[in-house]
Amino acid sequence: MRCAVLGDPIAHSLSPVLHRAGYRAAGLAWEYDAVRIAHDGLAGFLDGLDGGWRGLSLTMPHKRTALGLVEPQVAVVSDRARLAGAANTLVLEDGRVVLADNTDLPGAVAAVRERYDGPVTAGTVLGGGATAASTGLALCELGAGSVALLARSPDRAREAAVAIARHPSRPQVRIGSLADDPVVGEVVVSTVPATAQDAGLVARCAATPVVFEVLYDPWPTPLAASAAASTGSGQVLVGGLDLLVHQAVLQFELFTGVAGPLPAMRAAGEAALASRRAAG
Repeated sequence: MRCAVLGDPIAHSLSPVLHRAGYRAAGLAWEYDAVRIAHDGLAGFLDGLDGGWRGLSLTMPHKRTALGLVEPQVAVVSDRARLAGAANTLVLEDGRVVLADNTDLPGAVAAVRERYDGPVTAGTVLGGGATAASTGLALCELGAGSVALLARSPDRAREAAVAIARHPSRPQVRIGSLADDPVVGEVVVSTVPATAQDAGLVARCAATPVVFEVLYDPWPTPLAASAAASTGSGQVLVGGLDLLVHQAVLQFELFTGVAGPLPAMRAAGEAALASRRAAG
């Protein structure tokens, strides 16, 4: 069976490393590749799939567009994909999509809870894209009654804000400026590029109990480096690899029907990142 991660850009993706490690650990002779698909090429790619394909992982820029593309014809759209307004997982049978799901949301919950067992009454998400929506909803799943979205362009955050506000707990959602608005709550989630993390932003996150940096490459980002230096004072750092591994394990299970071997997949991801860093 064949699976792949689709995106643009895609060369940096660790998903093939994780899923292939999972296949080896589970004794499955499956294939998993990275395929570069431009934002307007997803429909054509899906139309060309045959019965040998079982699963697709989606990253930028396809998470939101995929849901609208497959929803009229797919057998099942999960509640969490509808809630987030985005799908990062497509399961196929006989070349057709039968399930559109979002594993970012439960993956983010699992990533935080693996490293932090304290209360979450409020949180801040830096950014306003599809990942901001999924992680904002994850904060609500963790107990947040209010979520602040701080974005470089507030207009871009409106779709994410609407998605988070749809959570059954009916959280209060506020859109603010990434440049100068305060960071509030027990958890701050960064979905913005490392280049957007200036000294002022890092300083505003310094007192937050949990810093959740969804990037894993480049690493460490300024926010991650600051949080890592502060772990002795009690600040918790949740990294992008944590999120990637937990959501990939869920994808693995949806694609294969086999329990995801988390330790093997995490170890493969850690080794791949260490190799990249050593290579400069």
